[in-house]
Amino acid sequence: MQKIISRQKAFLLALLAVLFWSTISSAIKLTLKFLSFESLLFWAVTSAVVVLFVMNRMGKEPVHWKQLSKNDWLLSALMGFFNPFLYYLVLFKAYQLLEAQEAGTLNYIWPVVLVLFSIFFLKQKISIWAVVALLVSFFGLIVIVTAGRPFSLHFHHPLGAALAVGSAVFWAAYWILNMKDSREESGKILLNMLFGLFYLSVYFALRGKWPQIPSLYGWAGTVYIGIFEMSLTFVIWLKALNYSEDTAKVSNLIYLSPFLGLFWIQQTVGEHIHGYTLVGLAFIVGGIVLQQGQKRISSTKTK
Repeated sequence: MQKIISRQKAFLLALLAVLFWSTISSAIKLTLKFLSFESLLFWAVTSAVVVLFVMNRMGKEPVHWKQLSKNDWLLSALMGFFNPFLYYLVLFKAYQLLEAQEAGTLNYIWPVVLVLFSIFFLKQKISIWAVVALLVSFFGLIVIVTAGRPFSLHFHHPLGAALAVGSAVFWAAYWILNMKDSREESGKILLNMLFGLFYLSVYFALRGKWPQIPSLYGWAGTVYIGIFEMSLTFVIWLKALNYSEDTAKVSNLIYLSPFLGLFWIQQTVGEHIHGYTLVGLAFIVGGIVLQQGQKRISSTKTK
C-alpha cells in the first residue's frame, strides 16, 4: 500500500512540475513586453533567491554558511556563472528575437548537447544507435532554424537560433557540473543563484545602467518565472524522483513539457503554431527518446 501511495505521489508531483515548466515559454515572451531581457533576468533571479532561501530555511538540511568549504564556494561560483547568469541571459535574448515556440523548442536540444559533452569530455563510448539518435535530433533542429526548409540551409533568424542553441550548450555544461555535486539541492541552487545575482549586478555596473523597475505586469511575470522556472519547480521535480521506484519512468514525463508548452503559447501569446515547429520538435524529442531507450537496453544487457 505504501509503495502505491509513493508511486502516486511521484506521478502527481512530476506532472505538476511538467505543467509548471510548460508555461515558462509563454511567461517569458509575455513578460518581455514589459521589461528588457536583462531586467527580466535580474528580478526573476532575485525572486528565486527569496523563495529558495525560505524553502532552505524550512527544510531538513538548511545551509550552514560558516561550514561551507572553499570548494563549495568555488563550485557554486562556477555553476552560478553558467546558470543562472550565462544560460538565462542568452536564452532570454533568444526569446526576444524569436517566436516563443522557436526559442523554447530549440533550447530543448540540450540533452543532445549533453551526450556530445559526455563523448568529448567524459570520454564515454557511443554506439551506432546513439549516433542515429543524435542525427535525428539534429535534423529536427535544422527543420526549425530553416523554417521548415531543411535542405535549403537558409536560416531565417541566424542570431536568434544561435543564441537558443547556445543556451542549451550552457545548460548542458551546468548539468555535468551538477551531476558531480552531491550537496543538498535547495541549498546548492540557492548559492548558485546568489552568485548569479552577483554576476548580473557586475554586468549592469559595467554597462553603466541598472535594471528597470517593473510595472505590475512586469513584477507578476518576473516573480512567476523566478518561482516556477528557477526554484520551486526544481524542488517538486526532485521530490517526485525521490518518491519514485523507477526514476526512468517518471523522467519520461518531462517529454510532455514542450508539447504542452506549444498549447500555452498558442492560447496565451497568440502565436500560430507552425507545422515545422511540430515536426522539428517531434524529431528532437524522438532522437532523445531513442537515445534514452538505447541506454536502458544496454544497461539491462550488462546486468
